[in-house]
Amino acid sequence: MHPDVHLMLHHARAAELRLSDAAPDVADEAPHTPWLRAQLGWTLVELGLRLVSSSGPSRPSPGLAASRPYSPA
Repeated sequence: MHPDVHLMLHHARAAELRLSDAAPDVADEAPHTPWLRAQLGWTLVELGLRLVSSSGPSRPSPGLAASRPYSPA
């Protein structure tokens, strides 16, 4: 796509979004609940940690270090 066309489409979409944001529908507006969003976030973090910790060792043990052909200085 030509860069000028892309920029023109971007400006048109941004103008549409600004107009729709200027007059929101009251019926479509959900109540602002930051507590619910934070609670959901922490629940997802807890779920992820449980999945990671219950899966057992995911990496092979490193074993012995490879011997170097020279002694470190």
